[in-house]
Amino acid sequence: MTVHVLLGEVIDVASGQVDPRTEPYLDLPHVGGDNIESGSGSLCELRTARELNLISGKYEFGPDDVLYSKIRPALNKVALPDFAGICSADMYPLRPRPGRIERRYLAYVLRQNDFLSYAEKHSSRTNIPKINRDALLAYQVRLPPLTEQCRIADLLDKADAIRRKRKEAIALTEELVRSAFLEMFGDPVTNPKGWPVKALGDALDHLDAGWSANGDARPRAEDEYGVLKISAVTSGIFRPDEHKAVSASAIDRELVTPRRGDLLFSRANTRELVAATCLVERDEPRLFLPDKLWRVVPRADAATAPYLRFLLAHDRFRSELTKTATGTSGSMLNVSMEKLRGLRGPFPPIDQQKRFAALVWKSLDAKAKHEAAHETTETLFNALVARTFSGALEAAC
Repeated sequence: MTVHVLLGEVIDVASGQVDPRTEPYLDLPHVGGDNIESGSGSLCELRTARELNLISGKYEFGPDDVLYSKIRPALNKVALPDFAGICSADMYPLRPRPGRIERRYLAYVLRQNDFLSYAEKHSSRTNIPKINRDALLAYQVRLPPLTEQCRIADLLDKADAIRRKRKEAIALTEELVRSAFLEMFGDPVTNPKGWPVKALGDALDHLDAGWSANGDARPRAEDEYGVLKISAVTSGIFRPDEHKAVSASAIDRELVTPRRGDLLFSRANTRELVAATCLVERDEPRLFLPDKLWRVVPRADAATAPYLRFLLAHDRFRSELTKTATGTSGSMLNVSMEKLRGLRGPFPPIDQQKRFAALVWKSLDAKAKHEAAHETTETLFNALVARTFSGALEAAC
């Protein structure tokens, strides 16, 4: 029989912090919010307390716990570790009570939209939203019998696996192109294939700087324009949704609008993100570049935009450019046009660059199809989760 209970009736929250400077905690893996991928709960880049030189108190967790990040609950960070470790004090290790709630079922409860809305509504702090322990435990959860919880979790696991594979296919596209770049051209720093080396400026036709108009922090309406934010470029993939709305009446000059095939360059950001690049995959006539983003236009006989994109994105080559960035603070550094033009690098024959460019665009077009399929999968998965926790799925069985 399905019942409705408070979360606090079926789980316990770990209490009592441990010292990460002492054994056995010193060599246990540490999980913080940054180690959990939003939505999926995948864990990445884990290091031990010793490697991180941790000194403040942490919570201990085990392979039967559910890790929930209480900071910024809208980020939806819920993980199911299969190991013992310690976690940030900004997380709750949740312990399902045996025979009451299935561990995977609990994780799906915490990831579904109704709980996300509840967590946001009951979050304290203005600058850093946070759900406290009492509010978490007061959430009312729909609880079918344990066998039904397991069946629901199995079904959602299968649907989630399809969703993850779609996402992995998208990520793999970029990695395959990076590998193809190194196979065709070699390391651009050591230049093992002996390509001619010259300044980037000799391979460029011109650089177009944008205009940083004042905009509203919301998506543009159909009759408005949008000024791109730096975050439209910094991931290495063009994100047209990263913009601020600008009224058409405020436009008093010619704009630099992104077109399919354009190479965009971020001249200002933190040291980790400055000099980021991306290729524009479709025309965006109602968006325009701010002054912190440049359009890099290569000479047709010297370079292709895809070659320059992966040349500038190569970690070691990019580090040579970021060393030239100026600024008094690590929070915002700047690369000048002069420094970019003066950077020296290898330039293979243009015909070989064009063959690589064809491969890049073929991969990007394939990625676009994967993304469309992934969006459909996400919609179907979210609908399935909503039906599950509304009782519709159970009623249909």
